[in-house]
Amino acid sequence: MATDIVDIVRNDDRHRYELSFAGERAGFAQYRLHDGTIVFTHTVVLPEFEGRGLGSRLAKFVLDDAVTRGQRIVPECPFIAAYLRRHEEYEASIDWP
Repeated sequence: MATDIVDIVRNDDRHRYELSFAGERAGFAQYRLHDGTIVFTHTVVLPEFEGRGLGSRLAKFVLDDAVTRGQRIVPECPFIAAYLRRHEEYEASIDWP
């Protein structure tokens, strides 16, 4: 998969990271901010875009962004929580619910 056809942006007005694939909306990761934490509540990859690794790309992007911003990560979303269990490099930044 060519990396230039995937775009992820943080939309603070909508409290979510938005995933596009080849210019089409492909999914999002919803969050809320609370006292220096970012709580990931829901992640979606639309069915027509599943099976391309886009969910993992989205998870890595949002988690890397949270770490860069110095935010504690609270994974209420089952998808983000499962990703974190497989990627120990984020352990120091997680506050498990």
